[in-house]
Amino acid sequence: MSNKKTSNVCICHGDKPFEECCDRFLNQGQIAKTPMQLMRSRYSAFALGGYGEYLLATWSPGMSSDLNAASLSMNSTDWQSLEIVGNSQKADQGFVEFKAFYKDADGKRCVHHEKSVFERVDGRWLYVSGEVS
Repeated sequence: MSNKKTSNVCICHGDKPFEECCDRFLNQGQIAKTPMQLMRSRYSAFALGGYGEYLLATWSPGMSSDLNAASLSMNSTDWQSLEIVGNSQKADQGFVEFKAFYKDADGKRCVHHEKSVFERVDGRWLYVSGEVS
C-alpha cells in the first residue's frame, strides 16, 4: 500500500474518483480487464509510490527479472498528469500510447512518451515492453 495519500480524484484520470478508478486494482485486488485499465493503474502506482509489488505482479515475468519491489516502490519522479494518445486491443495483445508529464529536479515540465505493449496471459493483462519516443 502506498505511503502517499491521494485526493479524491484519481491521479490517472481527471474525472473519476480514485476509489472508482485505480484503487480497485492497486488496493482491492481487482484485475484489469483491458490494457488501458492496466496502463492507467500502473501509471498511478508509479506516481503514488509504494506499489512495487503491484508493478512486479503486472509485469511480464521474462521482462522484469532485473527489477525488485523495493526499487519500484520508490517515488523518485514528480509525475503531474497523463494523456492517452492512442490504444488498441486485438484478442490477447494490446498497446497504449501515452504521454506522462513530470517535473524534473529544476521544476521544468518534461514528458515521457511511450507506446506500451501488453499481453493477456491466463486471463490477466501484463505489461510486456515499451517503446519510448
